[in-house]
Amino acid sequence: MRRGRRQENGASQASRVAIAVEAEPIPFAQRLSCTIAEACEVTGLGRTKLYELIGNGHLATTTVGRRRLVLVRSLLSLLERRPSEADRA
Repeated sequence: MRRGRRQENGASQASRVAIAVEAEPIPFAQRLSCTIAEACEVTGLGRTKLYELIGNGHLATTTVGRRRLVLVRSLLSLLERRPSEADRA
């Protein structure tokens, strides 16, 4: 009898957590990381250019398993830096 209650309670807690996660999406600037596809969509840059920036060390990434994630902090700083560099030229 106790075992059934624990299982039901655990299932209801998991469903509440899932509902809480779905309720409010995190704004992009507050996220820790994003996928390459999301970075392309947000910046308007192509995959090749993003991988070039990653290779040159201008964009920080991390790998979890086989998945490469772009650090949003790095992406935002890259985009903030670009207009000031263009003004100097």
